[in-house]
Amino acid sequence: MKLFYTDHFVIPLAENHSFPIEKYSRLRERVTETNIVDPKDMCIPHAATLEEILRVHDPDYVRRVINGELTSKEIKRIGFPWSDSLVERARRSCGATIEASRAAVQDGFAVNLAGGTHHAFSDRGEGYCLFNDSAIASRAMQQEDLGKRILIIDCDVHQGNGTASIFAGDSTVFTFSIHNGKNFPFQKEKSDLDISLDDGVDDSGYLEALEKGVIRALELSRAELAIYLAGADPYADDRFGRLSLSKKGLAQRDRMVLGYCQQSDLPVAITMAGGYARRVEDTVDIHFQTVKTAAEVLGSRKVS
Repeated sequence: MKLFYTDHFVIPLAENHSFPIEKYSRLRERVTETNIVDPKDMCIPHAATLEEILRVHDPDYVRRVINGELTSKEIKRIGFPWSDSLVERARRSCGATIEASRAAVQDGFAVNLAGGTHHAFSDRGEGYCLFNDSAIASRAMQQEDLGKRILIIDCDVHQGNGTASIFAGDSTVFTFSIHNGKNFPFQKEKSDLDISLDDGVDDSGYLEALEKGVIRALELSRAELAIYLAGADPYADDRFGRLSLSKKGLAQRDRMVLGYCQQSDLPVAITMAGGYARRVEDTVDIHFQTVKTAAEVLGSRKVS
């Protein structure tokens, strides 16, 4: 299993900032300590090139991001103060999803220990998302003839609004989002398949809805590659989640999604997406559980 990490590209944040940036380094440490991955398969990704980014994002937006020319309103919408480090890390995170997608086509699956920046639109960022790594990786795979039809399975608790907008009307990329209906973003976009859940939905209600959605998405997409956003934020003790899943329920979610992809002989690139538990250790546990489940469910499989 190839695994890509970007946590050493540090984003400077205010001391009281709510985004748990330390979850990434703790997750990599946990993966390393447990020997799930051979050290030689722990990889630093390339920074997504301008050519790769511009297949998805508006040239003027990209230029202003790179040159630090975003307005204060745009910076506030993104949620991070601008810095060269922020841009570098965003590019590396997109590069990690591109490389995880390439590795998945070759090996069956691969993991980006970050990614899932699904709130980035073509011409703007928001919700801690600068560039949309799933969209950039999808276009890269299509350009490289590694997958003409892509399925994006978004299990972050927030709708993948940027991704839905970018691929609206594009039959080659199927967007499926299962999310809390009353949560951010408050104005939803239209995915190819949306499942909107009420506040407080627990393991059984979530898994029942998810199973129907995954089966339908696989059937309709006829995909050659899946990108799976395995958000930790449907967890019951997530500060921004509003759902009530347990860690066991989230493990069942991962096993279900990956198991159905395995049955369809579909390569999967896995990204971590959101996670804001009151205890950062819980978020790390859930993300680690995703990596471990992928190794268990998909580790013996090769895709021809």
